[in-house]
Amino acid sequence: MSDKGLELVCPAGGLPALRTAVDHGADAVYLSLRGEVNARNFPGLNFDRKTLVKGIQYAHSHGARVYMALNTYPQPDLFDQATAAIDVAAAEGIDAVILADMGVMRYAAQTHPELKLHLSVQGSATTADALNFYHERFGVRRAVLPRVLSLAQVEQVIKRSKIDIEVFGFGSLCVMVEGRCMLSSYATGDAPNTHGACSPAHAVRWIETDKGREARLNGVLIDTFKPGESAGYPVICKGRYQVGDAPEHFYAIEEPTSLSTLDILPDLYRIGVRAIKLEGRQRSPAYVAEATRVMRAAIDACHENPEGFRVKPDWAQALAGMSEGRTQTLGALHRAWQ
Repeated sequence: MSDKGLELVCPAGGLPALRTAVDHGADAVYLSLRGEVNARNFPGLNFDRKTLVKGIQYAHSHGARVYMALNTYPQPDLFDQATAAIDVAAAEGIDAVILADMGVMRYAAQTHPELKLHLSVQGSATTADALNFYHERFGVRRAVLPRVLSLAQVEQVIKRSKIDIEVFGFGSLCVMVEGRCMLSSYATGDAPNTHGACSPAHAVRWIETDKGREARLNGVLIDTFKPGESAGYPVICKGRYQVGDAPEHFYAIEEPTSLSTLDILPDLYRIGVRAIKLEGRQRSPAYVAEATRVMRAAIDACHENPEGFRVKPDWAQALAGMSEGRTQTLGALHRAWQ
């Protein structure tokens, strides 16, 4: 792939998903070690050192890169776990680590200067000045932008920053600003940015009732699903609630929806976006396979003929079938007034 092209970065919650992503055309995969130093800290997810080595070997043998997400803000009792993960990344040949915490960045830059550093979306940096600070202070080479900027704003950041820019191209959206949400901590005591999980699995309960299947988070009722209704994972911001005197429960904060940038891939290419990231380390290998396949084909078509690029109906249909909720959106990327 040309250094000026769009790199396709795909999720790998485990070894089967990693192999699937690579087999379906990922330029790079992102993963993490088990524990509270990554923002997808769920039972059965992520890698131990043995499977990490296998994954790196598989990816590298097929020409793909491996990025490790260590993207929480570790509390004092977890800082040694974070630095140990950095040591593992350096020792095993990880191509870059994706970090949010400046203390962990300093450790990585000072202890392993050869290790490439990327700024996580959890760093919540949305200006060129902020990105240039991370580059000058810690040697960060790439940043994943939060999903709160318009296309025009992304273009201005790229023009003024000294590092490569990565944006999310498909996957679940959240109403909160990445790196700033503490909603689940009010119900469970565990904040996603320090303990690594929004709605930690130990606090989730599914209860069958006469009214339907209840989803509760540490006793807090998040949603009730009727028989046959698709039940999403219970997170506070996407729950349905009784508000005031409203006759029915409804999505009071945010209705589940998915980001899809298929329609604007040529625009992202034109303004100099370096990488397109697919959300979903918590998703199945089947999801990873289909999302990677579609975005690989679309990015290749964009590289070949950006001016004549057209979204194929089967691409749009495939992604729509994997979307959260009933709609897809460009989110903040599309603001008609900018």
